[in-house]
Amino acid sequence: MANDELHEYLRNLNDWELVPGNKEIKKAFKFKNFSKALYFVNEVGRIAESENHHPDIEFGWGYCCIRLSTHSIGGLHENDFIVAAKIDGIKNA
Repeated sequence: MANDELHEYLRNLNDWELVPGNKEIKKAFKFKNFSKALYFVNEVGRIAESENHHPDIEFGWGYCCIRLSTHSIGGLHENDFIVAAKIDGIKNA
């Protein structure tokens, strides 16, 4: 993806950022406790399975970090931004 195209897609998301090198996007989420973080991760998993597009997830007590890229092309694709938007739509996060 061209640099200006990446930034256009990012403008449509909430607080996602490009990882240096422009091959991934990431977002950090904060939660009140471990169970809310786990709930969120499970919801992300449902989205990932339904979209057949799987992010890298790191989580623990009160936090979750999501990284998206399209590994088969070694960079970003429109699908990464679609999944990011769906993740932003998770309720009770």
